[in-house]
Formats: sequence, C-alpha cells, structure tokens
Amino acid sequence: QVQLVESGGGLVQTGGSLRLSCAASGSIYTINVMGWYRQAPGKQRELVAVFVSGGITNYSDSVKGRFTISRDNAKNTVNLQMNGLKPEDTAVYYCHAQILTGRFDSGSNYWGQGTQVTVSS
Repeated sequence: QVQLVESGGGLVQTGGSLRLSCAASGSIYTINVMGWYRQAPGKQRELVAVFVSGGITNYSDSVKGRFTISRDNAKNTVNLQMNGLKPEDTAVYYCHAQILTGRFDSGSNYWGQGTQVTVSS
C-alpha cells in the first residue's frame, strides 16, 4: 500500500511565501512522476508543477517564476516552494505521484489528502 502525506499549507498574505512538502511511503519500487496539482472552489483540478521522466519539470504558466518544485529521490519526497503568492493561488493543493510497486508493475496514480493554501488580499 502506498501513501502520500502532504504538509505545509496555511494562510498567508499577498506576496508571502509557503512551502509544501509531500512524502511517499509504502511499497515503492520506483516513482515515475511526482508533483503538485491544485483545485480552487468551483474549478477543475489543475497542474501546478511536476517532475516527469528524466527529471524534467513542467510548470503551469500561472506559477512560472514564482513557484519552484524540488525532489529528493532517496527520501521519496517532493516540495513546492511558493513565493509571491497571490489571492488567485488560493486552493487545495494535492500531491500526485505515479508509482510502481514492483519491477513488472505498470504503475498507478496516487493522490494525497490535500492541503489548503489561502492567500488573503
């Protein structure tokens, strides 16, 4: 069984910073993709930033230059440093990972429970 546990959300004023962390645990053979999505009230879940195969990072245009994703492969963790926060960044942030639990496993998608980020104006 695989679990993703997030931490680091909270309330911050416009222009402030927060750091989100996500740790994967359980029966992990390898992690192909790991990153962050967010969902604001009344909106669809959207990509924020993600590590894909080969260590390549993808960012949403709305966060480029403000958010930085980092990963520790040895610890199966991914972090999201969020600077210059805006009210429109307010959302529940979800950690996502595509994880193989064995050598011949095709991989499954896992999600964390979500952490609330609120940016006040």
